[in-house]
Amino acid sequence: MSDVPRPAPPAGGRPTPAGVATARLQRVDETSAGGLVIDRTGLVPRAALIARHDRRGRLVWSLPKGHLEAGETHEDAAVREVEEETGIHGIVLATLGTIDFWFVAEQRRVHKTVHHFLLQASGGELSDDDVEVVEVAWVPLPDVISTLAYADERRLMTKVEALLAAADSGPGRAGPTGTTG
Repeated sequence: MSDVPRPAPPAGGRPTPAGVATARLQRVDETSAGGLVIDRTGLVPRAALIARHDRRGRLVWSLPKGHLEAGETHEDAAVREVEEETGIHGIVLATLGTIDFWFVAEQRRVHKTVHHFLLQASGGELSDDDVEVVEVAWVPLPDVISTLAYADERRLMTKVEALLAAADSGPGRAGPTGTTG
């Protein structure tokens, strides 16, 4: 046993084993926006989802989203990103929710905040032309929860029915087919 004092462990963490370098990662905050774009013109409402390969090479389905551009609002970025990644133009109906999470990439510790919106499809054609997207598909709304890969996005889906009902009942709001009442 040595009489040399060991440094205290980091707050909330474990002591660093002797001889292990503790390079501190640069912390970076990132903000993105996107959402769930829904087409309610058919008998069963459907949503446009995207698929990408994750870090392990698996195909995972998620909501379209991406970084804000300079001077862009969260809503504007959501509309732009949904259209870029799915080919579908949408109109924001409501805020769906915000997800934030941490990950490490390129020697950086990233805190990412993603603002999600509920959008009504208003035009465009489903397309996977975006280089970041492997596949894009219309998924029947009742199947969206079981299709999404990420638990945080699945939790957002619990709000959709109530948000659609509220959007439909508001004065001058778009109805199920996009017409105003």
